Amino acid sequence: MTIYVDIVLLENLCMNYIILFGTGYIIKVKIKQIRIIASSLIGAIYAILAYTGIFPLYANIFIKVILSICMVYIAYNPKNVKAIIKELVVFYLVSFALGGCAFALLYIVRPQDIFMRNGVYIGTYPIKIALLGGIVGFIITYIAFKVVKTRLTKGELIYDMVIKVNNKEVKTKVMLDTGNMLKDPISNIPVALIEKSILYDILPKELLENSKNMIGGDFTESEELENEYRTRLRIIPFTSVGKQNGMMLGIKVDEIKVITDVDEIINDNAIVCVYEKEFSKRKKYFGLMGMDLLERREKVEK
Repeated sequence: MTIYVDIVLLENLCMNYIILFGTGYIIKVKIKQIRIIASSLIGAIYAILAYTGIFPLYANIFIKVILSICMVYIAYNPKNVKAIIKELVVFYLVSFALGGCAFALLYIVRPQDIFMRNGVYIGTYPIKIALLGGIVGFIITYIAFKVVKTRLTKGELIYDMVIKVNNKEVKTKVMLDTGNMLKDPISNIPVALIEKSILYDILPKELLENSKNMIGGDFTESEELENEYRTRLRIIPFTSVGKQNGMMLGIKVDEIKVITDVDEIINDNAIVCVYEKEFSKRKKYFGLMGMDLLERREKVEK
């Protein structure tokens, strides 16, 4: 059987790319295509070296771990040891899932054309079969992570959030509410609910103290307040237990930054709603946000 090195390189490059992209997508780190491709290429070159037997590296598990760390570091540029460990664990989980699905599909379709040399599976199977297996594996892994995420405790769903408006910022803690689908009905912009007491550091007292009146149209803004915040104000409808057709005052902010264990997700297209009561009696968090604010969005031209 004739095996071409360039085919082995291309197959491993594609599979490494799917694994790295899937890992980044699942843990929601910032994905840069050039870094993902460079990392995938390094993994593919290792596969070529192992296949040709130029260096007897394939049998050394320590070398494989070092290679995995290098690939993860190049792909995601983690900021600390905790981040790289988390990314490495997910990288291995995704690799096992994708590898298992791809190999199972290959074995079902063309088992007679698959063999292993120096720790590398090769064969004359079409590359589209390997890619299809990788994609199926990614879908299965993503669904599994989504199911696990919905079972997390509230303590694990609390994030630091920085809210910026008019060159002022405030940092607070918010809880991720997976059932929170609140958005501006006109622009479809995601909404975060923040306790009024937190917003005094970045918004005028006059605005916050009259939020209820402004919803009813009974408050006449001062000229200064009107010029500065008129275009930022939104009326957000909501429905909750015991209350139908409710209304909250929303303010279009300059930026919301959600700080996770491995990344800082910046969204400059978000609305903050003024919440009159307290979310947590024990002061563990001071706001609620939906899943939309954990999705990275492109910068919007103002």
